Amino acid sequence: MQRIIPKLTKELEGHIADREVWQAPPYAVGTYRELVEHTARLAYANRNQLIFFRGQSTDFQSKAGGSTLYPAIYRGESLAPAEIDLRFKVLDWACQEFLSLLEEQAGDGFRDIAKKKYVQWSILQHYEVAATPLIDVTQSLRVACSFAQLANKGGPGYVYALGLPYPTNRISINSEEEIVNIRLLSICPPDALRPYFQEGYMAGTPDVISNYDSKTELDFRNRLIAKFEIPAGASFWGRNFSALPSTALYPTRDKMGRLCSQIPPRTDKRETATGEIGNLIVEWARIEAEINERTRKITSRILPIGDAINILHKNGAISEPTARGLNAVRRVRNAAAHNPDRIDSLEIGKALNRLRTLSKILTMELTTWDLGPVP
Repeated sequence: MQRIIPKLTKELEGHIADREVWQAPPYAVGTYRELVEHTARLAYANRNQLIFFRGQSTDFQSKAGGSTLYPAIYRGESLAPAEIDLRFKVLDWACQEFLSLLEEQAGDGFRDIAKKKYVQWSILQHYEVAATPLIDVTQSLRVACSFAQLANKGGPGYVYALGLPYPTNRISINSEEEIVNIRLLSICPPDALRPYFQEGYMAGTPDVISNYDSKTELDFRNRLIAKFEIPAGASFWGRNFSALPSTALYPTRDKMGRLCSQIPPRTDKRETATGEIGNLIVEWARIEAEINERTRKITSRILPIGDAINILHKNGAISEPTARGLNAVRRVRNAAAHNPDRIDSLEIGKALNRLRTLSKILTMELTTWDLGPVP
């Protein structure tokens, strides 16, 4: 995607100094009213861009430092093209299962959804079924702030203002800016309540799978106008505003949500991977995502997976045998991903069996760590 150079307010210019917005720490605001006033000035100064918002409980950092905003399918350090291709195969499988279920249950909008891959991806991403090359954004500052506070457990939340091209259709593809923008409110069937309650949009880079020149061209930090830190609690909202509760962001009696909940057991069979090498890579990717998620809570950074395993061990989250076993499987997995013809099938089978055992141990150890010491 094309990188933009935002026009900043005097306060933000002084805050970021000679850095880029993504490199600087977030700008702290105390109240929702203050944040609205900041974004209003930014919207006026950046009239060539339409501002969208994204709320997160963590400001994820790249290995080199600075915020990173990758779509889920591209997250992770030093991803091999073969691994990204495999992730897209998993996504394609999820799409097939989704369309099959939708047709069986005579869901509204089947024909429209079946014809548009971006709509399938948007729904699967929005209902957290599979990683896609799209990222969730919203035009509602209130929705973004509510998400930023939703899972931060008393810590600060983070709100990102992104400048995107003005949409012209339900699916807008701007070839010069290299941005695709999907307006979920006018393209999702009425059975999909969540996008409507969240005033959701999806954005991504069109026509990119694994043949990119540089992975950073897929990072939405390229479109970052500003990033803010907001405090937890009702005091941020004041007397006249309030956060949206989780029951509004994730409404009950959502038919599309119930349908999508049937997909994970099917995609978990891993039919998309061929042979045990594919199984090893897919199962490792799942565990790696879990490890990275826990490590981010400690460091707020995306680390190489070897470093992430060691961080969890040093912080008492996993035992030394578990860390040692994971690192051993990691080395086999890397060899299988990069040089599949040079690794023995027996070694792959052993690593896969070991990984499945470690997965159960890892879950137990992380659950115990989450609960904290027994009083």
